[in-house]
Amino acid sequence: MKDTPDNWFASAIQTLTDPQNQRVWSIIVSLFGDLAQAPGDRLSGGALSRIIMPTGIKPEAIRVALHRLRKDGWIDSARQGRVSEHFLTDFGRARSAEVSPRIYTPAPPAAKDWHLLIAEDSAGQIPLDDLLPTRDYFSLSRTVALGSGPLPEDCKELLVLSCCPDAVPDWVRTRVCPPELFDAAQGLLTALSQAERLLPASAADLSPLQTATLRMLIVHRWRRVVLRQPDLPTAFFPADWPGPACRAAVFRLLDWLPRPDLSALEAE
Repeated sequence: MKDTPDNWFASAIQTLTDPQNQRVWSIIVSLFGDLAQAPGDRLSGGALSRIIMPTGIKPEAIRVALHRLRKDGWIDSARQGRVSEHFLTDFGRARSAEVSPRIYTPAPPAAKDWHLLIAEDSAGQIPLDDLLPTRDYFSLSRTVALGSGPLPEDCKELLVLSCCPDAVPDWVRTRVCPPELFDAAQGLLTALSQAERLLPASAADLSPLQTATLRMLIVHRWRRVVLRQPDLPTAFFPADWPGPACRAAVFRLLDWLPRPDLSALEAE
């Protein structure tokens, strides 16, 4: 990282902004999940606007997105004097906490035990997805799902087989890593590399608001990769899969951009 002209912040924002997903409500979910997930954490409407608006999103769009999130039960709001404060509901915190380990684990542990769940293939049968004991399974086909860890209990409608994946054909790699996921990971890796070259020499040169904006953009794009990426060994991905390099770049930048205190965001 090195010193850059005064327009480095605008250039970094342009570089990190996801060209495929500018849904404001989703960006706000990423922001709260990163900065204000704990009970009691609140962000004023002014702080939200100061963090989000540098990305080109208008105040009207932020208000509409907050209305949708309140309606969907993700966020609630309260008045503190003349200021509106926004915070995650119990539901919003639970959903954020559910995916946080996948988003914020720098090096996921490699699973050792694998099993297959196989459903009956006949008309009128319950869909496989409705029979799976958890959502941590990857569907290899309409009737077969791959999972890690101990064999599940209470799967009376499924054939359960222990397995050891010794060979992974290309059709499985394509299903695990479809072109849109590969492109999203490669695009993020390129954006992170470009942004890293734009940033000042020291994180101390960034304001808390600038740090919050950059973290929001990084986490938002990373969520769209890592939450679509199955937790499977490297052998299940194409040889040129950029996922590991992308993960390393994400955490290198997030470590360099430590979470600002909420009080500092309100003070600016």
